[in-house]
Amino acid sequence: MKKDTHPEYQEVVFQDSSSDFKFITRSTMKPTDTITMEDGKTYPLVKIEVSSASHPFYTGKNMFIDTAGRVEKFRSRYAKKEQNSAGKQ
Repeated sequence: MKKDTHPEYQEVVFQDSSSDFKFITRSTMKPTDTITMEDGKTYPLVKIEVSSASHPFYTGKNMFIDTAGRVEKFRSRYAKKEQNSAGKQ
């Protein structure tokens, strides 16, 4: 194998910001933050928004998401395009 072609593969801690769940795995990511775990070792830290500890599919809890705002934004955005294309015909 050629030298210096593969990224460094190291142990990294992923921390779910919504549930404070942490797990150690191996990754090629190079985060700047570090964390000291219960085993006394310091690991690079990657903060994530969703993990199996907070995702509704795995927890069985449904979270209310404001879809009405997104739907209205979509309709208003594309209503303007439809009006412009209808006016040209």
